[in-house]
Amino acid sequence: MNGIGGDNATANSPVAKWRDDFSKAFQYYLDRSTPHTLYRWLGTLAVALIYVLRVYIVQGFYVVSYGVGIYILNLMIGFLSPKIDPELEALDGAALPTKESDEFKPFIRRLPEFKFWYAITKAFVVAFLMTFFSVLDVPVFWPILLFYWVVLFFLTMKRQILHMIKYKYIPFDLGKQSYTGKKNSSSSSPRD
Repeated sequence: MNGIGGDNATANSPVAKWRDDFSKAFQYYLDRSTPHTLYRWLGTLAVALIYVLRVYIVQGFYVVSYGVGIYILNLMIGFLSPKIDPELEALDGAALPTKESDEFKPFIRRLPEFKFWYAITKAFVVAFLMTFFSVLDVPVFWPILLFYWVVLFFLTMKRQILHMIKYKYIPFDLGKQSYTGKKNSSSSSPRD
């Protein structure tokens, strides 16, 4: 027995239907963009440039920009860190392989590339929308914020790079071999 204003009334409302349809369409296009890494990042670069242009034209919102910078730095730490931290694993008795006979453990990121991209893009879109609210334009001396962010970036990346060197992992696929499928026998000629 559903009365007036019950669950069926809210589930069948036009706003709820529109929200569900929009959510499904958004997820569909998000799923379709997954294999197109370069184009996704170029789109994010375009969104970031639009945001930077907006901040430059308005000559304000430096605190919002600083917040976006700290958020991206936090995301970058997750992107560069392994899912299972070797420091914590060493305390449990398990460790990364040090000999060729040890078990191979591939590098798995704490924050996958797609989620990293999505979070950065969403951060720039939200920051862009925040530039339309004058209450968020807090007057600050922006060179100090920039200097502080650069110092934080340097110290954080130094610590992360030292962690990578200590535990011998590389968070990028550059230079690593990958399977390319069967080679065409007609294109490769045997050596004499």
